Amino acid sequence: ERKLVESGGGSVQVGESLRLSCVLSGFRKDDYTVGWFRQASGKEREWVAYIKGDDDSTYIADSVKGRFSIASNNAMNTVYLQMNNLKPDDTAAYFCGAYNLIWNIQDVLKNPNFGYWGQGTQVTVSA
Repeated sequence: ERKLVESGGGSVQVGESLRLSCVLSGFRKDDYTVGWFRQASGKEREWVAYIKGDDDSTYIADSVKGRFSIASNNAMNTVYLQMNNLKPDDTAAYFCGAYNLIWNIQDVLKNPNFGYWGQGTQVTVSA
């Protein structure tokens, strides 16, 4: 059974940091990309960062570049999102998603059923 479980969300003040964790099971590293996505209230889901299992390449969205980073353990059964210098605009539900390498991240945003998802973890940043 393929499963993703996120943790690490919470309420913080502007400028503080959080590290989100996503524990995956049932996935073969070389076949999948694992990404972090977020959805703020009333807005569409957007991607934040992702890591490709075949070559460990990482990608960070422009909106968070320089503040967020993504990393995983060697087996990619735990993927982290390090979030520094948090801002109120970062407030959202954060989701971990895994999808086959045949898809790109825009495919998965348009067709969420292409991927597997965790239940999400809430991040709230207060001024």
